Amino acid sequence: MTEETMLKIEGVNKRFGGLQALSNVGINIKKGQIYGLIGPNGAGKTTFFNVITGLYQPDTGTFELAGKPYSPSAPHEVAEAGIARTFQNIRLFGEMTALENVMVGRHIRTHQGVFGAIFRHAAARKEEAETRQRAQELLDFVGIGQFADRTSKFLSYGDQRRLEIARALATEPKLLALDEPAAGMNATEKLALRELLVKIKAEGKTVLLIEHDVKLMMGLCDRITVLEYGKPIAEGIPSDIQKNQAVIEAYLGGAH
Repeated sequence: MTEETMLKIEGVNKRFGGLQALSNVGINIKKGQIYGLIGPNGAGKTTFFNVITGLYQPDTGTFELAGKPYSPSAPHEVAEAGIARTFQNIRLFGEMTALENVMVGRHIRTHQGVFGAIFRHAAARKEEAETRQRAQELLDFVGIGQFADRTSKFLSYGDQRRLEIARALATEPKLLALDEPAAGMNATEKLALRELLVKIKAEGKTVLLIEHDVKLMMGLCDRITVLEYGKPIAEGIPSDIQKNQAVIEAYLGGAH
């Protein structure tokens, strides 16, 4: 394994009762790539995503992140290892402000804990001020800094998606895993999302992306894996994926 590899997964199998949901699935993502995972409904994309991020336990599989083995046994352990994810359905703290939501995401990288929060000693106050400043910087980075004090449930749909990404970035992830971030967005919002993801890549981040919008994925991703019925049927650069006959038949129903 080279030092350029950010995430290497091999031999993942997952069965739910009599259903073989994943069969020998793997990916190899290089540092700084935007890597896409696509396939028709029921292909196993979300199941694989949930295995990677600790929501499901695989039956078999090996996992390496930034050159070190990791075990996706629970979401908080995966986050501590350096993978941050968003969900297909928005999961914000609706009554909190945008700034507070990002500060919550930051807690995994803070050190003062409950004792500091209760007694408010100097180190805890300093850390809280730094956390607040970093949260504001991330809101500015994703383009919603002006809404820092707005209750998150009153943000527009597109801005809520941006807030989720800011909160994920607050954990200082090695890998940012996004589950259908463009779902429900209009064309303008999708264009803005694309620009944000390019900006995140330019900052040196590595991104794993599930998305139904094939046009967005083909224009954004460095490499793509295609799943069908829980099995990988193609992997490569977007231009090769678009010409792959198995993908055309499975994903596009035989239409060019």
